[in-house]
Amino acid sequence: MFSHIADFLNRSPPDPVRLPFTSSHWPVLIILTTYMVLIKIVGPMFMQNRRPYDLLGIIKAYNIMQIIYNTVSLVFSVHFMLGPGNFNFKCITNLPLDHEYKTWERWVTYSYFFNKLLDLLETGFFILRKKNRQISFLHVFHHVYMVYICFLYIYYFGYGGHGLFLVTFNVVVHIMMYTYYYQSSLTQNSKDLWWKKYITIVQMVQFGIILAHSLYVLQQPDCPASHLSATWGSLISVVFLILFGNFYVRAYILPQKKVKRRAQ
Repeated sequence: MFSHIADFLNRSPPDPVRLPFTSSHWPVLIILTTYMVLIKIVGPMFMQNRRPYDLLGIIKAYNIMQIIYNTVSLVFSVHFMLGPGNFNFKCITNLPLDHEYKTWERWVTYSYFFNKLLDLLETGFFILRKKNRQISFLHVFHHVYMVYICFLYIYYFGYGGHGLFLVTFNVVVHIMMYTYYYQSSLTQNSKDLWWKKYITIVQMVQFGIILAHSLYVLQQPDCPASHLSATWGSLISVVFLILFGNFYVRAYILPQKKVKRRAQ
């Protein structure tokens, strides 16, 4: 078993085209290590005796950028899958290297990976504003995991394919999420945004869809799509369903029960 894992990790990338930060593990590992050092050590030390920074203008611009970026990414991804990519959703595979639309597939996939790098800035904003309660285990784990798993998929499985289909759902979630962030920056009372909790519900639905589709792929013995990718997609979907489910219970269900008990 371990020899198979070692052979897999040491194999050459299936796609010879290496876009920025995808040529080896080191660039991504350096970025993530720097991220962890900044948010766990340097950032808190820097802000220890300082007042929170007012980054409202920067955050508004960042949220607008994310909404536009993810919307454009969604449009191109859906158009690619339904058009040039000609996806068979029962068995989604990567385009051949000599396919006329292979470059399009590479850049559509890479745009998602690059967006995960941009997402790391969000934690920096929390630190500079002293919103440390929002830097939860789920927040950090999700950011680090998404960057590295996207790199691993591109490096070991190539651009596009089953992975591109799965992350398209995450783009939809991000459009909703950054729209909420932008609207919350316009009001001092975030409780007025009644639909906040539904973002978490949509996130859980997303992982449910990923789990269902990955399990479906595993039941197709003749499908050349990577079963390793589908297996991991299934496992991590369960993990995120548990984590986001736990967050939903603590953030929305338990507080309501406490309010009802006090009312009684």
